[in-house]
Amino acid sequence: MTAIEVITKEDLKEFKNELIGEIRSILNPEQNLGKKWLKSQEVRKLLGISAGTLQNLRINGTLRYTRVGSILYYKVEDINLLLEGGLK
Repeated sequence: MTAIEVITKEDLKEFKNELIGEIRSILNPEQNLGKKWLKSQEVRKLLGISAGTLQNLRINGTLRYTRVGSILYYKVEDINLLLEGGLK
């Protein structure tokens, strides 16, 4: 037996808003400069690294992160310190 999941108009509106936000951040990377926190995808794109490399930076403590629900966030200042050689 297959479970049926109902998608409401509100679900679609929320998805649309998230999708538009992601597309804007991809098309306009300067927008990320004003942020204090970046998601994993934004960090990978900014640093030009793979998901596995980012995971290794987390595991060995090179790059600190905060988890909110299932989303990982990284402080822009920590990323800048990493690039300057200031973190571990």
